[in-house]
Amino acid sequence: MTSIQFKVFTGGALATNAYFLETPSGNILFDAPPEADDHFALQKIDWLVLTHGHFDHVMDAGKIQARHGCKVVCHPDTVPMITDGGFFQRHGFDIQYDPVTPDILLEEGETNSIAGQRIIALHVPGHCPGSLCFYFPESGDLVGGDVLFCEGVGRWDLPAGDGPLLFEGIRKKIFTLDPATVVFPGHGPATTVGHELANNPYVTI
Repeated sequence: MTSIQFKVFTGGALATNAYFLETPSGNILFDAPPEADDHFALQKIDWLVLTHGHFDHVMDAGKIQARHGCKVVCHPDTVPMITDGGFFQRHGFDIQYDPVTPDILLEEGETNSIAGQRIIALHVPGHCPGSLCFYFPESGDLVGGDVLFCEGVGRWDLPAGDGPLLFEGIRKKIFTLDPATVVFPGHGPATTVGHELANNPYVTI
């Protein structure tokens, strides 16, 4: 299998990754960190797919939706975080952003509704309610959000975080993929399932 050649943008103080994919049936952007709207202003975005609702991944989502008229995809549990631009202010963060109206709500399973791509949505909460990973079975790639990092995992000490739930989801839904699967995380460099199986100190099977 040949890995997808995503265009990677890293934005904001938390160095959050966004992944841009051009396809014959439309262009997809996974996540919308700060400065992503300016960075992709001259690109055509048809689909904005959100891995989860934490502010560093959705800060520019409203701006991107307004600029491109794109369809927004997320998990139902993400909806409260993105439709209310002041959601995180009530959790002690001095952060506000443009609200977003989702078009498609995904929970788990295979879909070809995103630019005609065969994608399997994996629901792996624990870092954040509604965390989704997006697996491309033909190429063996996984856009993982903040679930699994290179030799790390997403933090679970934020509101609604749950470490054991996160670890169980990684073991059952990600570590069962082909070891050659390339994982494109929300922060840091890409890794593979095989590397994490051998080297991740947080999750063992």
